[in-house]
Amino acid sequence: METFERILILNNELEASLMEEVLTDRKIPFGIVPTTDTALGGIIQLENGWGYVEAPSKYKNAINSIYKEIQKHRLFNTSFPNPKS
Repeated sequence: METFERILILNNELEASLMEEVLTDRKIPFGIVPTTDTALGGIIQLENGWGYVEAPSKYKNAINSIYKEIQKHRLFNTSFPNPKS
């Protein structure tokens, strides 16, 4: 079994949802871990982001590239490219 490590910080649920969809589609093993904190009223999320993606380290470059593509396409409001096309 591969060891998972923290790869990148997510800013919100939308990023988490988009990353989940793309990583699942590309069959990259991952976990999305929200940094919820009800006791402190969200202070942890302000400091550490909404959550993070964890995965085996060998997928780090692929995951970071996917995240950058998502950010770029969200910024310009375009469709995310499908690598299978």
